[in-house]
Amino acid sequence: MTAGKPAYYITTPIYYVNDDPHIGHAYTTLACDVLARFKRLDGFNVRFLTGTDEHGQKVEKSAAAAGVDPQAFTDKVSQNFRALSDLLNFSNDDFIRTTEARHKEACRSLWKKLVDAGDIYLGTYAGWYAVRDEAFYAESELEDGPDGKKIAPSGAECEWVEEESYFFRLEAWGERLLAFYEANPDFILPASRRNEVISFVKGGLKDLSISRTTFNWGIPVPDAPGHIMYVWLDALTNYITAVGYPDESSEDFTTFWPADVHMVGKDILRFHAVYWPAFLMAAGVAPPKRVYAHGWWTNEGQKISKSLGNVIVPSEIVATYGLDQVRYFLLREVPFGNDGDFSRKAMVGRMNYDLANQFGNLAHRVLSLIAKNCEGKVPQPQALQAQDEALFEAVAGLLDKVRADFDRQQFHNALTKVWEVVSAANRYIDQEAPWKLKKSDPERMATVLYVLADTIRQLAILTQPVMPDATASMLDQLSVAPDARDFTALDARLAAGTPLPMSEPVFAKFVEEDV
Repeated sequence: MTAGKPAYYITTPIYYVNDDPHIGHAYTTLACDVLARFKRLDGFNVRFLTGTDEHGQKVEKSAAAAGVDPQAFTDKVSQNFRALSDLLNFSNDDFIRTTEARHKEACRSLWKKLVDAGDIYLGTYAGWYAVRDEAFYAESELEDGPDGKKIAPSGAECEWVEEESYFFRLEAWGERLLAFYEANPDFILPASRRNEVISFVKGGLKDLSISRTTFNWGIPVPDAPGHIMYVWLDALTNYITAVGYPDESSEDFTTFWPADVHMVGKDILRFHAVYWPAFLMAAGVAPPKRVYAHGWWTNEGQKISKSLGNVIVPSEIVATYGLDQVRYFLLREVPFGNDGDFSRKAMVGRMNYDLANQFGNLAHRVLSLIAKNCEGKVPQPQALQAQDEALFEAVAGLLDKVRADFDRQQFHNALTKVWEVVSAANRYIDQEAPWKLKKSDPERMATVLYVLADTIRQLAILTQPVMPDATASMLDQLSVAPDARDFTALDARLAAGTPLPMSEPVFAKFVEEDV
């Protein structure tokens, strides 16, 4: 543990290795990355976890179809998700795989705890199972598809399964879960998702089948030959594996558990907000503090699917629009928690207006004026006027505002508030017109440019979590030392007389290619 720093533990879901990374994976991990970076800059000892979920019948079938053994298959596909972190500049501290020895040990220990608590029993499962979702469904949830097949709410085909199975006594946890939700109103966010989960639990829970005997690719159930742990019990355990479980007295576990935020897509909320806290409480382990379920993306208004050929590939959009531009767009365009649409027009609009015209042009104008009129050094300000103080007050008040938004994962609101100050700074430069003051009042010109330069410094520091590369370039051009870029440095001021390097535009305008 970093001495004196409060701990903060944030996780992505671990991604199923049956497919290549797409915009949904990138979006979830980006949200976690931005939150992790923000917390580090705000003085927290952060643990940021992502990884891959590598067991289950679907993986076994895919490996067989590819003509390789499951371990070789997962080794290859897991690497694609590591590459996603590099591509999008994610700052995760750990990358967990469910095929690791540490994870298998944690799963076996959790299973034994559940057995000892009397919450696992042997029975027979008969019901509908979707291999694609690795999930069981009630008859009432299914629709009739072509050829008489049963279709899950996700669109996956279901098959009737009958086999011996171990069960978790989920039904017995219904009232306790409802009491937990009531005592912890922010456990599930956004509020609309919380209401869905409470409604589901109030509708009555059924005991959950947590082992399978019809395939082999998974973690064997302790003392039960032929049984493999249900993939979701296996997968969810990763969050405690990564902080040292089953050693609950370890420094990592006592420091970081319970997790502050599990970030998930809305399609897997039930597993995280119902099954997971029940498993943990039954094993005598504290549940996480929050599960946040975000929405899905469409592409130009259409649902994304392989059959439509409109899957958004992260490497392609980064190559087209730029890394920090994509990071900014994904978190600014849509209120986090809602569904969103990725459209070329909206992407280019954000790039050209928000980034190039508003923020980038502001910085380049100010730094170019300093280079031209102040010998390329931070100007020496004189007495501040009311309009100078007003701009400084606006930017100084941002941290508390955006911190409150970040603490509730409202990234869109935080960026909106930052851009209100960007707009205020643009109005200020137009009103003060420092380019006209060179001859009439050079001291006033220096003061205006100083106020603007330091405002840009603070805006760049605050937007580092979202656009780390672009803001690093902006802070380099302001000669801000690497150790003066966290939030404790916001109250400092640029030192007058500091030499500045030549200014370069940070955000280029996106020009549509001729058709």
